Amino acid sequence: MAKVLIIGAGPAGVSAALYARRGGADVVVLTRGPQTGGLAKAESIENYYGFAEPISGAELARRGVEGAKRLGVTFIEQEVLALSFPDTLSGFWAETADQTWEADSVILAAGASRQSLNVPGIREYEGRGVSYCAVCDAFFYRGKTAAVIGAGEYALHEAQVLLPHAAKVMMLTNGAEPAVRIPETIEVHREPVSAVEGEQRVRSVRLDDGTALAADGVFLALGTAGSTDLARKIGALTDGSSIRVDEHMATNVPGLFAAGDCTGGLLQIAKAVWQGAEAGLSAIRHLRQKQA
Repeated sequence: MAKVLIIGAGPAGVSAALYARRGGADVVVLTRGPQTGGLAKAESIENYYGFAEPISGAELARRGVEGAKRLGVTFIEQEVLALSFPDTLSGFWAETADQTWEADSVILAAGASRQSLNVPGIREYEGRGVSYCAVCDAFFYRGKTAAVIGAGEYALHEAQVLLPHAAKVMMLTNGAEPAVRIPETIEVHREPVSAVEGEQRVRSVRLDDGTALAADGVFLALGTAGSTDLARKIGALTDGSSIRVDEHMATNVPGLFAAGDCTGGLLQIAKAVWQGAEAGLSAIRHLRQKQA
């Protein structure tokens, strides 16, 4: 059966992988690597079914991945930077720094986005110059100046998407050293960001040293792209920081599903595992309908 691509290897992603694989699909899980999710940081878990004694989050995560591998699920350690739905294909493209993965169905399970920038102007100018998706909004910055806040692969990807459109692109690392090599075509500022300023729309970004950088748009790309960031890039509906799904974990985009913390509500392992199972089964139904 055609490929199911799962982004995220936490409880929701691994549960989805198990059910999709048992349903007969070729399943690939893209993950930033072991011990990177919220579960791996849990020192002791005492409220999960089947364990008489407490278990560490890292050990529970390890067992989940090993169980999925035993069934034939493939795990690849690559950070997903963008998700698209090309008109020329019947499926999806997931871009990493090294390659593009194709899939007939995608399940977003990379957890909730917990990184934001708590400075004046970010929330006030959302939709009026503050954006979370370069692929969605780059066209509106033709001949203008755009700033990307972030210091990693995700921020660099967003900046490179803007380059063909904007007259000037800046990366503001917010006090961090860049984790990637930034080309000379992108202007870099390392000072922490203190505010986003403007009138009806964004007009500048203020740094801690008092410098005001003229900018028509600001793109948030801190850390890595979470499930909600990827959902927005492909036109999936969101409610704030959560992806909107139906009772079968389906988004409004055919073939795109979401499970776990990224759907909001109860942020617990039991809920993530259930939603992952439902998403995996739904992906199988979607593939069978396409093949009918």
